[in-house]
Amino acid sequence: MTNPVKSGKEILDDFFAEILNISDVDSAIAQCLADLYGQNKLTDTNVKNELQKLREKNGNKN
Repeated sequence: MTNPVKSGKEILDDFFAEILNISDVDSAIAQCLADLYGQNKLTDTNVKNELQKLREKNGNKN
């Protein structure tokens, strides 16, 4: 009986499918990351832009 080895993509798919269930992770940030991953747009630039939008939405411009 062997356990199948997951590919990198399968590991990432599992991680981003469960990111909202990880304790102590901000739900808004987790949702943004999961959405970017699902849209195949998880890049450093897009993450920075989304985090900036969240900061501005929460009243923190810096």
